[in-house]
Amino acid sequence: MAQLQFSEIEKAAARIKGVAHRTPVLTSRTADDMARAQLFFKCENFQRSGAFKFRGAYNALSKFSDEQRRAGVVTFSSGNHAQAIALSASLLGMASAIIMPHDAPTLKVAATKGYGAEVIVYDRYKEDREAIGRRMAQERGMTLIPPYDHPDVICGQGTATMELIEDAGQLDVLLVCVGGGGLLAGSALAASALSPQCRIIGVEPEAGNDAQQSLRGGAVVHIAVPDTIADGAMVTHIGEHNFEVIRRDVDDIVTVSDAQLVATMKFFAERMKMIVEPTGCLGAAAALHAVVPLEGKRVGILISGGNVDLARFARLVA
Repeated sequence: MAQLQFSEIEKAAARIKGVAHRTPVLTSRTADDMARAQLFFKCENFQRSGAFKFRGAYNALSKFSDEQRRAGVVTFSSGNHAQAIALSASLLGMASAIIMPHDAPTLKVAATKGYGAEVIVYDRYKEDREAIGRRMAQERGMTLIPPYDHPDVICGQGTATMELIEDAGQLDVLLVCVGGGGLLAGSALAASALSPQCRIIGVEPEAGNDAQQSLRGGAVVHIAVPDTIADGAMVTHIGEHNFEVIRRDVDDIVTVSDAQLVATMKFFAERMKMIVEPTGCLGAAAALHAVVPLEGKRVGILISGGNVDLARFARLVA
């Protein structure tokens, strides 16, 4: 846990400064009226590579030794971490190999290749991506940087909430999207230090509530690959590093339906003129559909990303 302290988030912020975007914090009177609260949206859909994942990826890779940089990096991801690692590796002049599921969004695969990465495809329903990643790292001498279960990744992600609180001020509630738990763990570290009275609540899809089960049961729960439109949250379990922070600092984890995610995507497009991917809508959906009582509160909401194929986006919101 020595590597998972707020001081490490401050160091991460210094590493990514001038490379990662300081994304805007937006407000909406209509959203405030719907939630009967004051909402502050941290828009990581405007981050480099289209998601918060760039923060953790660049922080982790920037700490590599010269030997590690020469050998390169390998990871596994359904899309946003893949793009973030590929872009970060390109900026730092190293090779990257990304293990992606066969049904990953076409947009995310194309972007990952566009950043110069080698993409290796696997079947998420039959193969173990973590085992593939460990094997490749050993065979090629590359360093494996997983998408969420890594201290440098977690602390990099925490810089988003650090900026949110710096820009919006003290918060009563923080709503955070949950997939593997990297953003939630990093956000919890930052919020606990900077806004200690803030209640920290994770939000995940109804179909994949492994984090909720884990928090309430006191141990990491493994589930089958969930059937949800939130492809960034189609994970089978949260990370061990993440869970240690979540168990200590997170107040609750709630769920939202795919229908609520679609309605939230539509709200962002129509009222705030933003494209947000389904996973990125998790926290906002909990606020706009009264999943969490927020009346009269100052509420921070992490919008985790905007990487969604436009044809798919159109089908979902039509």
